[in-house]
Amino acid sequence: MELGLEGKTVLITGSNRGTGWVIANRFADEGSRVITHAIDPAADYARPANSSAVAGDIVSADGARAVAEAALAVNGSLDVLVNNYGTSSAASWAEGTADDWHRIYGVNAVSVMQMVQHLLPALRKSAAGRIVNLGTNGVDRPGRRNPHYYASKAALVTMTQSLAREAGPEVTVNLVSPGLIRTPEVEAAWLKRGSEAGWGDTWEAIEPRVVETHFPNPLGRVATREEVADTVLFLASDRAAFLSGQNIRVDGGGSGVA
Repeated sequence: MELGLEGKTVLITGSNRGTGWVIANRFADEGSRVITHAIDPAADYARPANSSAVAGDIVSADGARAVAEAALAVNGSLDVLVNNYGTSSAASWAEGTADDWHRIYGVNAVSVMQMVQHLLPALRKSAAGRIVNLGTNGVDRPGRRNPHYYASKAALVTMTQSLAREAGPEVTVNLVSPGLIRTPEVEAAWLKRGSEAGWGDTWEAIEPRVVETHFPNPLGRVATREEVADTVLFLASDRAAFLSGQNIRVDGGGSGVA
């Protein structure tokens, strides 16, 4: 299927590692002009061939402005913005502080708002402007742990819907909400936990128990980073021209988190 992404200029926030890094490489494979982003200017990471890089703290007002300006300076235009940058942290209802909540909202919601404010005018000038936000499938059935994380990601649902109305018809805006993703960090953490619990010492051995205890879904496995990235690329493509304001769950039909 021809996605029509060749030659498109794409900025992916938080793309120096994890799922964002895979998304950046997927766009590069399609012939897009990729702009990667890291928070730390000193971050050392393998970038896709023929890509450009910007760096800066997009949670701060000045940092977000500087990153947006640097991204626009690469080609003088922008076709796709992928708001991938986000984080989580451990905080319970009893122990989470106001600072915990403010920090997580800053990273997961305010950074998105700032990048949109700075880059929407350029995206409107594109022949097919796209914004794809990254959320989580736990926003409608959150677990009891980390309420600040789920609340901040839930904000992206309404932000996406509101922005789709504001940005149309020039720009489509959609949200991708994965469940548990098999990143190197997730795999390492579960291998350690699974070994201690006597589930086995390989991912193949413990994955069914991970699904059973933490991520129940009809497909019986955990999503790969590539599967999440492919959904992002589809929403950024010409093939998704009539999709906007949608929340696409990449969770194998799962019903939430444990």
